Amino acid sequence: MSAELPADAAVDADDAAGAPGASVRPQHLIVTVFGRYVRAHGGTIQVADLIEMMAALGTDASAVRSAVSRLKQRGVLVSLRSGGGAAYRLAESLEGVFSAGDRRIFEERRAQPSDPWLLASFSVPERERPLRHQLRRLLQRLGFGQVSGGLWIAPGLIADETRTALRRAGLDGYVELFLGDRLSEDDLVLAVRRWWDLPALEPLYRDFVEGFRGVLAEDRTDGEAFAAHVGAITRWRRLTYLDPGIPLALLPDDWAGVEAERLFAELHRRLEPAAERFVTAVMS
Repeated sequence: MSAELPADAAVDADDAAGAPGASVRPQHLIVTVFGRYVRAHGGTIQVADLIEMMAALGTDASAVRSAVSRLKQRGVLVSLRSGGGAAYRLAESLEGVFSAGDRRIFEERRAQPSDPWLLASFSVPERERPLRHQLRRLLQRLGFGQVSGGLWIAPGLIADETRTALRRAGLDGYVELFLGDRLSEDDLVLAVRRWWDLPALEPLYRDFVEGFRGVLAEDRTDGEAFAAHVGAITRWRRLTYLDPGIPLALLPDDWAGVEAERLFAELHRRLEPAAERFVTAVMS
């Protein structure tokens, strides 16, 4: 795990699922459990409690132990003793990554057309060519669109997050960041469709809506609410890094992200209280 990347990079989040009934790796779910709940309950959880929580998500003990071992190897989790038993916490170096993730996931983050754009321009010497791939991957993870080979663009609202991520990765010396307005006269809507792969993104929003819309219509136990909440966050986390807050006015009409954003907000509002009761009961 490189601490410069969003938390999902620790578990290869490109294939993260999280919809009810969908296959999802235990590592993705564990990252969500730690990021949303363990951090709020002192930061440390005993293995037995984690196994109980993951059982509510349909993951057996052996799969949990295997996933935890992999996350420990990647530097995401740190082992310790707590209450006379084995326990884990997130690596301290990742707190900034998870705090940035909280803002992406739980705050309204949609730029306005009049807001400045963030430009990232980089040049990597040929002798350090592997860093070029690392830089591109980092910018992609943060949600940047590509204007040209060495020029990337994003809404200005992720400027601080980008600066911090580059510094953490030790790549800030290769990148120049600029905030400003676009002066070109060609259609900005068409330009946005060149910079971002919107046809690939919109179906992901629609899949989220289809996968979770029915959750609101069902009564759930605290454990079931916890499972649904973790699943929703796991899926939504991926989407917030694919779409860094592109202004709605520059997106296609009836953009599926609008309905998806409203649905996630309602899921979070409705499910979190019961999910919190479940976590408190397990960890008490």
